Amino acid sequence: MANPKIIPVGNRILIEHIEEKEQVRGGVIIPDSAKEKPQEARVIALGSGAKDKDGKIIPFEVKVGDKVLVAKYGGSEVKIDNKKYTLVREDDLLGILG
Repeated sequence: MANPKIIPVGNRILIEHIEEKEQVRGGVIIPDSAKEKPQEARVIALGSGAKDKDGKIIPFEVKVGDKVLVAKYGGSEVKIDNKKYTLVREDDLLGILG
């Protein structure tokens, strides 16, 4: 697993989108600017977790290395060492892919 230079805080999760292989259909190549942001991602790092009303840490439902489905417009993109990552809240994750 990558060792990024950023550690998420609270209930934030650092993910790396899994790029789909470029497909050519009918001889037409879709430019990068017209492609949608992929929704599949891999969990790279976890924050400390959210706290309940008593101050106890609520554990994450995902772990580092999990492949997840992310809300299309969720999170904030960050660039570290020329690699793009996204910081999302656990609520922005739609599910864990098997």
